[in-house]
Amino acid sequence: MVLLSSKLFSYVITPIPIRALDCTAMPTSFIITLSVLFLGVSLQTSKALDPFACDPKDGTNRDLPFCQVKLPIQTRVNDLIGRMTLQEKVGLLVNNAAAVPRLGIKGYEWWSEALHGVSNVGPGTKFGGAFPVATSFPQVITTAASFNATLWEAIGRVVSDEARAMFNGGVAGLTYWSPNVNIFRDPRWGRGQETPGEDPVVVGKYAASYVRGLQGSDGIRLKVAACCKHFTAYDLDNWNGVDRFHFNAKVSKQDMVDTFDVPFRMCVKEGKVASVMCSYNQVNGIPTCADPNLLKKTVRGQWRLDGYIVSDCDSVGVYYGQQHYTSTPEEAASDAIKAGK
Repeated sequence: MVLLSSKLFSYVITPIPIRALDCTAMPTSFIITLSVLFLGVSLQTSKALDPFACDPKDGTNRDLPFCQVKLPIQTRVNDLIGRMTLQEKVGLLVNNAAAVPRLGIKGYEWWSEALHGVSNVGPGTKFGGAFPVATSFPQVITTAASFNATLWEAIGRVVSDEARAMFNGGVAGLTYWSPNVNIFRDPRWGRGQETPGEDPVVVGKYAASYVRGLQGSDGIRLKVAACCKHFTAYDLDNWNGVDRFHFNAKVSKQDMVDTFDVPFRMCVKEGKVASVMCSYNQVNGIPTCADPNLLKKTVRGQWRLDGYIVSDCDSVGVYYGQQHYTSTPEEAASDAIKAGK
């Protein structure tokens, strides 16, 4: 579930030079999905992209206010949102966002990965045809051991070059759930090789550098959208009878500020990342994706995230079905939306 977005990116494909949206009233993946779908993303084939919703050659929508590039962004966003039904908005709550054909909006798959190269782990990327492979760089913990921030950013640029090429070919999207910037505190964690290591400052510097490489340095438009994950205090999969779906991390205020917050703060404030992903686990008894102190107060309020918050896959369902934090699925979804808006 994507909780909120406030960026529209149009780096190469469309001439709409849009940076930020005020969508504090709009929950879920809705706004940034619209930004991607203006481009007419099609992930089903390796053919050239279909026209985006406001294609000048398409007389269906081109005269509507949301297609008028000279109007203020807020005016265009309000017009588009106002034309959608509640059911259409609900259809955008998940990673495989539904199409809205009457507005020319294509379906979109959010889930793509690029931890150390464009990957086919997520369903948003399809290798084959003109794009049989992508460059795979060393595992992140190895690259981080170089202590070379210039190298980290350069790798990000190569990865996003290939991601953009695949997007242009219709076999990839523009949203990548990378990098993983969890603190690798416990060596028994099976995903530690995805991270830059145990030092908060090194991890934070890697996060900011890699994100800048992925997103580009345009300052106005994004090359692709990066996502720093998994927020927060998350480095356990399954150990001694405790798994990531039931883990409650007990973290002191000092340890949160001095350790776990550091890489995510640097990712947001220095890297200007488009997205932050909340994790499966609880922190001090509250699921991270339902905690407004973590998401609304810290990520949005203190760090001023100019982007969207996304839950880790089915983590909203997990804190209802497995952690029993809420009584109903509806309460779980509501808590997530309110925590991240």
